[in-house]
Amino acid sequence: MRLLSVVAVLLSGALAGCAQTPVASSANAPEVGGNVNQGARIHTELAALYYTRGQHAVALGELRTALADDSRYAPAYNMLGLVHTELHEFAEAEANFRRAIELAPSYSEGHNNFGYFLCQRGRHDEGLTQYEAALKNPLYVSPEIALANAASCSMAKGDLARAEGYLQRAFARAPNQPIALRAAAELDFRRGQLQEARSALMKLAESTELDAAALWLGVRIERKLDNQAAEASFGAQLRRRFPDAPQTKLLMNGIYEGSGQ
Repeated sequence: MRLLSVVAVLLSGALAGCAQTPVASSANAPEVGGNVNQGARIHTELAALYYTRGQHAVALGELRTALADDSRYAPAYNMLGLVHTELHEFAEAEANFRRAIELAPSYSEGHNNFGYFLCQRGRHDEGLTQYEAALKNPLYVSPEIALANAASCSMAKGDLARAEGYLQRAFARAPNQPIALRAAAELDFRRGQLQEARSALMKLAESTELDAAALWLGVRIERKLDNQAAEASFGAQLRRRFPDAPQTKLLMNGIYEGSGQ
């Protein structure tokens, strides 16, 4: 098997475990166009693999090599944005996301990731603009991810009606999309539709392992439903699997009104 094929297989396996992570990354971006430098592509895919494993220094080294091969390779800048975000180097992250979409204006993954970055910083309107830019591209292979992320961003902004519209579009394309299912559960919870919220969360649990935010949502749903056994089960999983997560700190302090997304 050629090196590029090996890297692609490893990367697909690594990213499969991050189904609930709104940030997606891939060096296989047909909308980037042009003749792709294979060295830049391979090293960017390796960087993505190391990123998913938390080996950020190694990922940065791979990205430096990728850009030495092709200094205009947009997916490498996109990955730099992701790595610098994880390192809390937000100015560098934003600069690299902007460079990625400057080099490839139709690069939907770049727009999606930059949108997620902006929404996480509380810059919701700017983030939604990036999601809309991602969705304009007919070559975008996973628009349901941007739609689900846009729904979460809209909820963070307090626009529940807009969030519902994005979720409807996401489910029309992918009924079991994990990010959309978690967002739907959160939306139903906020609206007081507790049985619907529980149903969406259980559907999510059938397809993927729940992350800290989903477990925390489960705690709050079952608490509202006065199901003490289920609440305790979600809480125990949260404490055991994510002892240092912000949601676990909310649980330990009995602060149940915090969203902790």
